[in-house]
Amino acid sequence: MVQVTLMLEIISFDVDGTLVDTAYADAVWLEGIPLLYAQEHHVDVDTAREQVVKAYDSIGDMDLRWYDLSYWFDRFKLQGSYEELLDTYRYAIHVYEDVIPVLQELHDVYTLIVISNAHRDFLNRTLHSMEEYFEHIFSATSDYGRVGKSENFYRRICRTLDISPQKMAHVGDHVEFDYCAPSRVGIQAFFLDRKKATDRQALHTLGEFREEIRNLEKCQE
Repeated sequence: MVQVTLMLEIISFDVDGTLVDTAYADAVWLEGIPLLYAQEHHVDVDTAREQVVKAYDSIGDMDLRWYDLSYWFDRFKLQGSYEELLDTYRYAIHVYEDVIPVLQELHDVYTLIVISNAHRDFLNRTLHSMEEYFEHIFSATSDYGRVGKSENFYRRICRTLDISPQKMAHVGDHVEFDYCAPSRVGIQAFFLDRKKATDRQALHTLGEFREEIRNLEKCQE
């Protein structure tokens, strides 16, 4: 029997820790919200941050509300709007240096998409400078009402795109959500550890990821 090799068509990227660092999200959650809380409840900023983080922890990051700024504005009775807060800290969006060159090169050959756990309110801003490269942007929390990127989540995206998992590659910085889960579905997944924080075999730059894609191309020739 002749084995048929499926050609790679779609490349998917995680966002935080992959395309941008976490400075923007950290600024919004750990600086912006506490500042507004301090003003509203007449406490110092350190006390406000302690109380805000305690409230975050009481919900936990497996709860959809944890990702929803509108929920926290209501819960803390904050003045202004969360959209204004998000825009205030846009200066903290830092795109990694290797991102745009890799996107430019891959965009000429493949359909590029984003698969992220981040709320779309954040994605609309963090991806603004590179959105031209992406055909689709999927948010687990905003679009599917799910926390984390499970096997079923990846299957649903493949069905939405009408594509076999074997025709997709994905790269991201979370071992389970960006490597293990998509790998179990049949997606060619790559774990990106920019900080070299684990002993697990991993890529450390998107340039290395581009080399892995080149190797896949050679196998398909």
